[in-house]
This record gives sequence, structure tokens and C-alpha cells, in this order.
Amino acid sequence: MAERRRVAAVAAAVAALLVLLSACGGAAPSGGGSFAGRVVTPPFDVASTSLTDTERQPYELRSSSGKRLTLAFFGYTHCPDICGLVMGNLAAAMTRLDAQDRANVQVVFVTTDPARDDPTTLRRYLDRLDPSFEGLTGDLDAIVALGRSVAVGVTDGQRLPTGGYDLNTHSTQVTGIAQDGSAPVYWSQSTSAAQYAADIHTYLAQGLPSPSGGTS
Repeated sequence: MAERRRVAAVAAAVAALLVLLSACGGAAPSGGGSFAGRVVTPPFDVASTSLTDTERQPYELRSSSGKRLTLAFFGYTHCPDICGLVMGNLAAAMTRLDAQDRANVQVVFVTTDPARDDPTTLRRYLDRLDPSFEGLTGDLDAIVALGRSVAVGVTDGQRLPTGGYDLNTHSTQVTGIAQDGSAPVYWSQSTSAAQYAADIHTYLAQGLPSPSGGTS
């Protein structure tokens, strides 16, 4: 009974964060749906949280990439479905970019399961997708706080008496982070590789769509 109450509370918390995301979207996709991402007005302010990258060095999601656009996804390497789909689409999107656009984008995978996802595990997982992708791990409380700053809900998976693990719960959007540490755009789990590539090019060349349908 207690476990069911915990799962229900987790589901309610994640649902509340998804409602927040919906409410914060200030600009619908423009150009007849040509921009797949959702613009956040005002942008989220990414927390100054230091985690550990796959080289075991400190890394802040809001500033360490040095790229014009950082794409962050919160997930875990043992995820049976959505994480692999989203990360696979991001990897495929990178192959669609020209060299100039690619040089200005960093993809970062933030684990929501730090108990199992150490730097070595993350590096092995990401190398199968794209060796340029970065992975972050660290204290779970710090990861939860970082996720909360961009409306990503994270809850810890629990080891079961049988020796297995219950599902780690997390939101599934990809967050776009600008060089100033703000997060002005996010993409849903259903975004395709082609849509990511087109949106990345638009962002780097023209900026984001404005509520009036132009770019900013």
C-alpha cells in the first residue's frame, strides 16, 4: 500500500511539471508547424549545479559546454524504451547537420539513476550513440534540483526485494540551453531526427520563433 502511494505521488509530481511546461510555452510552433520545439516565455533559468562528467571532471549544465546551444536530456542507461528512442533521434539529428552547425551544438545526457550510472557506464552508453555526447552524474538531490530548474521531474528508482529495480521516473523532454544559461526552448519525446536538425539550424541561423511568428 505504501509503495502504491509513493508511485501515485511520483506520477502526480511529474504530471504537475508537465502542466507547468504547457503553461510556460509562450510561442506555438511557427511557419505552419515548421519549428517543432516549444518556446518558453520567460525562459527557464538553469541552476548552477556542478555534476561530474564522463572524464570525472566538474561540469555545469548551464555553462560548461561552451556551445551556442546545449541539448540536455534527463534519463538513465537502463531505461527500457523512451531514453533510447530520444537519444537515438538526437544522434541521428547530428548526422544531418553541416559542420558549422554541428560545431555549435552539444548534447548532454544527465542520468536520473546515479546509483548505477557512473562515469564509465555513461561513457560506454554514449559512445554507442555519438562519442561527442557528454554524460553527467552526481548526487541525486543535486540532479533533482537541476531538473526542477528546467521543469524536468526526477524520482529515484528503488531496488525491489526480488533483487530487481522498479522504474526510474523522469520527464522526457529535451531542453535547449543558450550560452547565457537560460533554457528558452524544449522538444517533446516524439520529435524526429529531421525536426531536431531543422530546428537546430533555424535556432543557430535566425534565433527562436517569437510569439508573433517571427524570430528572436
